[in-house]
Order: sequence, then structure tokens, then C-alpha cells
Amino acid sequence: MMDRNLPIEPAGFTKSDLAKYPFLKETARYLSPLDLQIEDLTSPDMHQILDRAMERVTSAITDLVSNSLIDTQETYLKKESQEIISFPVAIMLISATDNSLIKKRYALAEAKQATNALFSESKEFILKIAFDFGWKIALAPSDSAFDFVLYFNDFLQNASHLHAAKWKIVNSKLSEGNVYLNKRDIIRLLQEEIKRRIDKRFNSVLIEKYPTEISELAEKLKTLATEHIRQTEADFPKVVVQEAFPPCINTLYDTASKNHHLSHMGRFALTTFLVNIGMSAESVTELFKSFSDYNERLTRYQVEHIAGERGSGTKYTCPQCSILQTHNVCKNRDDLCRRIYHPLKYYKIKSGTTLQTQSETLEKLAAKK
Repeated sequence: MMDRNLPIEPAGFTKSDLAKYPFLKETARYLSPLDLQIEDLTSPDMHQILDRAMERVTSAITDLVSNSLIDTQETYLKKESQEIISFPVAIMLISATDNSLIKKRYALAEAKQATNALFSESKEFILKIAFDFGWKIALAPSDSAFDFVLYFNDFLQNASHLHAAKWKIVNSKLSEGNVYLNKRDIIRLLQEEIKRRIDKRFNSVLIEKYPTEISELAEKLKTLATEHIRQTEADFPKVVVQEAFPPCINTLYDTASKNHHLSHMGRFALTTFLVNIGMSAESVTELFKSFSDYNERLTRYQVEHIAGERGSGTKYTCPQCSILQTHNVCKNRDDLCRRIYHPLKYYKIKSGTTLQTQSETLEKLAAKK
């Protein structure tokens, strides 16, 4: 049985490993001699790396992947340094946008890219990755049906945001404070850990003024993110289809309709969702009219600000599923929820199916007449 009190020794990684998993602590030690500064990014020598960083962020915004270029051994040899250095450069670029949506999408994209790659790695290598996060973990005994043994605190820290029944501690094999897990489950927990580490990296970037070229690239990224949201919205039906609301929004909408209390995140999620699918700011304001703390002037201003009708003119998007899970707003998940990452994506898929079904029903009724 694993001794929970044993110190965890740091694991060494190769340059190829760092290119594939640039979020590792050892990457910082590799980059330290370069003493990379924001001003260096505009030099001719950094042109390819800056382009690669932009590519990483762009694909994260549009496709929720980091678009790795290191799929073959030949590419490893050519692109290792570029891959390693472009990761912190991407962090700098995103910090220059000061856009929470881009930050969240990038962290998730890199985490997904890394964990997809981990499926082809050995169990011993996965242990090294887990050690990098300070996990107390070991290989399960050879006669066990499981692959790993993980200290329950490390399990709880990362499984708390996952809502499927399998992630409840009562549904896990637990012995002497350790949870027995297979390779797939460990990789899924590592995705949460990787995403959290990348999120924290944005907070560590302390730059008072960005070079003009970097600021211009940051503006391009913000424009791309805005256009991507608008493009997604363009596929929404012209009328609001309540039957297509995701379960969490249905719960919030029902709670608001019954004049029951909603948390700050609950109100924000409901408001941003409704204005993004085409409900008018006036209709959304009416929804909160019977709340005990209702203030018509303030509520209307807040809703119109979220809808982009006041202030900077930027329409706020609904928080993605992982954020709603963190704030305990995610409720009654169904099968479709488990396949998507955003409430608006759920609505886009479900509304198309619902309208198609309604159309087919009307056609059948017309045919009978």
C-alpha cells in the first residue's frame, strides 16, 4: 500500500516531453536562461515563435484545441524549441487581451490537447506527470483490476468539478484513504489539474505596458473571439425555443419565474444566456420584476449592459459549463450535457432538433388534412 507520508521526488523530462506538455514545471527551468521579456517578442528572431503562439490561441478560440504541431518524430526534431517557447508567449498574448473568455478557452484547449496525448503514454509516464502536480499516486498492485492508486485528497480536489455519478467518492473503490482508478480516469482528473495550472499562469503575468505590435495582435484575438460568438449566435432560431434550454438554464428560469432567490452567478448565467439567444433586454428585465430586491432602473441598466446596449457595446457571453459547475449552477445534467462544453452550444444543437421535430409534426398533420 502507498505510504501517504513519503515525499514525492521530482521527475525529469526530456526536451520532447516539454514540447508536448509545456505546462510542466521543468519548462520554466528550461526557459530560464532565455530570460524572455515581452519586448523580445517583436524581434525578427521571434517571428516564427510569435506566429506559432498566435496559431495556438486562434485554434483554441475557434475550435477549442491547441492544434499541436508535434504529431510525428520528424516534427519533434524540428519544432521542439518552437513548441516549448510558444507556450509562454501564448500566455503573454492572452494576458494582453485581458479577456476572460479567451483565457478559459485556451486553458481548456491546452488541457484537452495534453490529455488526449496522454492516452498513448505508458502508465509510468503518467505517474511522472502526476508527480509534477504533487499528487500522492502509485501504480496499483499487479493483481488489481485497476491501474493506479491515488490519495483521496488529490481525487477530491479534481473530481469535485465532475458531476457524473462515477466521480462520487461513495461510488469509488476506496481503501485506507486511497482511491483505485483506471488510466482513463486518472487522465480525466489530470485534465482538471492542467487546466487549473494554466489558469493560474495568467495571474502571474505582470506587464504594465505591451509593445504596440503585441497590443495589435491582442486586439485581433479579441475581435476573433467576438466574431466567433456572433457566428455561433447566427445559427440560433429567430424565436426563443424554451424546450431547447439546457437543464441548468431551465432550473434558473423556473426559479426566477417563481420569484425564488438566485445567486449572483445564477442571475448572470441566466441573463447572458437569454440575451445571447435573442430575448430582448426588456423581456429579461421583466423576468426579475417580482424579486424582493428588484430595482427597475438598476436591473434594466445591468441587463442592457450585459446585452451590449450600454457601456462599451460588448455583449457578454454565458459562462461555459466548467464555470457553472464550479459555482454549483450546473444542475440535472443529461446525455447531451456530457458531450458539450457550453450552454449556448447545447441550445444550438437542441433547438435545431426541436424545430425539425415540430416541422415534421406539422407536415404530418397537414398531410392528414
